[in-house]
Amino acid sequence: MANLSKRLQRLAPSATLVMSQKSAEMKAQGIDVINLSVGEPDFNTPDHIKAAAHQAIDDNYSRYSPVPGYADLRQAVADKLKNENALDYTPAEILVSNGAKQSVCNTIMALVDDGDEVIIPAPYWVSYPQMAKLAGGTPVIVNAGFEQNFKMTASQLEAAITPKTRLLILCSPSNPTGSVYSKDELKALADVILSHDDLFVVADEIYEHINYVGHHESIAQFPGMKERTIIVNGVSKAYAMTGWRIGYIAAPEWIVKGCNKLQGQYTSGPCSLSQRAALAAYTLDQQCVEDMRKAFERRRDLIVRLAKDIPGLGVNVPQGAFYLFPKCSSFFGKQYTTADGTTATVANSTDLAMYLLAEAHVATVGGDAFGDPDCFRMSYATSDENIVEAMRRIKEALARLK
Repeated sequence: MANLSKRLQRLAPSATLVMSQKSAEMKAQGIDVINLSVGEPDFNTPDHIKAAAHQAIDDNYSRYSPVPGYADLRQAVADKLKNENALDYTPAEILVSNGAKQSVCNTIMALVDDGDEVIIPAPYWVSYPQMAKLAGGTPVIVNAGFEQNFKMTASQLEAAITPKTRLLILCSPSNPTGSVYSKDELKALADVILSHDDLFVVADEIYEHINYVGHHESIAQFPGMKERTIIVNGVSKAYAMTGWRIGYIAAPEWIVKGCNKLQGQYTSGPCSLSQRAALAAYTLDQQCVEDMRKAFERRRDLIVRLAKDIPGLGVNVPQGAFYLFPKCSSFFGKQYTTADGTTATVANSTDLAMYLLAEAHVATVGGDAFGDPDCFRMSYATSDENIVEAMRRIKEALARLK
């Protein structure tokens, strides 16, 4: 019998990619679908970054790159952390990978043994629990719902820690909610972490620059926390470089060495040309980052205003990233007539997302995949016109539920 490995059978497919694929299939059939399911900036990579990649081709950057990334790129990352975050790292404490997703997975695989527990606040990015399972760990989900602005408290963290706890995964600004932890909130979490030996935190800061509340705060800033923190970041979101696949970790050197050992066995170094583009992103003019941040903030204000005008939706105001995660549980139990004339019931947020795709031709993602079945995720990394039209369609479709 053809069986996949038990390791692979433990994993669930990415719900965001599933919805994106479904919307693509409908578009291929000529259906006008507005895709709000994918967390990807709709901007093009800035020209000066693309020019650096062109130059890299001309300069024959066509051979294997060092496993941890080019030395000058790792220095540029260290300089960025010093200048923007007041954090002191050496290039030896930086590892560049094939996207921040690999950076997270490298870290979990390097630190988590069979039976270790990984604390993950919910709502969470869909891949965190799956990566913990892949490493043989046990995801411990801490519910931090709509009423607490989707942020875990220090007391919740303390209550979740056991002798088996190895890792906390914290994403701020958050995917899928857009919530941002304040300096005081991070300090409270840091105090809990420091009170437990051998407990580390993966600080996923990939949305750092898409922030509407001022300066980004990193949990690594507090005394003693640099030794306990693995910062994950990259160029995908801030520089509209999702397809270039460049992320990094900044961490204690022994962790970086472990991740380097792992990466050397299953991907080797990241794409040479992408690294040269990333070097330009970090070292040249940063105005593009602010221009895109302002556009996302304008879109945030637009989608929040339109969502609040839809009866039945609970809407918070995201402070970062480019997602809205409204509460939709008031629609559960409502019914509609399908295309074949049968009656269907909306039982959960995934059902609601499928209803909106079929009836409104808007692709969203049910909150079940993010650990919060009462909500669903919309990405506003699209044009103002698409946002207005998508929200019009959603409002009309929800009003038809009985």
